[in-house]
Formats: sequence, structure tokens, C-alpha cells
Amino acid sequence: MTKLTEQEIFNDSLTSEKNIANVYNSYANECADKKLRDTLLNILYDNHIIQNDVFSEMVNRGWYQVTPAEQNKINQTKSKFQSMQM
Repeated sequence: MTKLTEQEIFNDSLTSEKNIANVYNSYANECADKKLRDTLLNILYDNHIIQNDVFSEMVNRGWYQVTPAEQNKINQTKSKFQSMQM
């Protein structure tokens, strides 16, 4: 039997958390009952916390490479969305 490495386990966890978030988000968006929707949104929030914890640990261990955005690209995107708001 093949054992998964720690990196594979973390990668699987991150992928699972992303998929779980998508499901809860869909259910919350389509929920007619406010109390149930609020519960789903609370669960979704908790899921995002877990997802960020896994993501941060992967970044810290060098398993997930994050490329910083160029400042000019950030400025272009901000301008685009600011003009859309007007």
C-alpha cells in the first residue's frame, strides 16, 4: 500500500476545502429559509478559515508558490472596477 506524503495530504486537504466551500456557497445562495442560510454562511465562514490555515501552512513550507502581483496590474484592476462603480 502506498503512503501519501505530507505534501500530498495538504494538497488534498486544500482541494477538498475549496470544493466544500463551493457546495456551501451554492446552497447558501439558493436557500429560502433565512435561519438555514445564516447557518450555512457561518459554516462557509469556518470553512474559509480552515482553507486559509491549510493554504498558509503550504506557503510556509514552500509547497504552494505565490507570485506577487505587479503594482501596475493592481492599479489597472482597481481603475477598471472603480470606473464600473460610477
